[in-house]
Amino acid sequence: MKTTTSTSAGPVSKMYCNVFGHQYDVTKKVTKHVKEYTCKCCKKQLTTDGNGHLTELTPTFREINSLLERIYTHRMMRLKQKMYSTAAA
Repeated sequence: MKTTTSTSAGPVSKMYCNVFGHQYDVTKKVTKHVKEYTCKCCKKQLTTDGNGHLTELTPTFREINSLLERIYTHRMMRLKQKMYSTAAA
C-alpha cells in the first residue's frame, strides 16, 4: 500500500503564521543572490525573483531556479579551472 505525506500545514500552524508571521529558513542556495525559503510552521515556499523580492515558489520559478543553478555551477567550475591553469603556468 502506497502512503503519501501531506506537505500542507494544519490550521493551527497557518493561524500561528497569520498572527506572528512566517519563520523562513533557507532551504536551497541557488546562487549567491537567489535562494529558496520554507516556513518552519506552514511549509510555505518562497524564492527571490529578478528584483530581489520574495515570491511564491511556483513550478515555473522552480524550473528557472534549477536552470540558473546548473548554469551557475558550470560557470564556477570553469572559473576554478581557469584559476588553477593560470597559477600553474
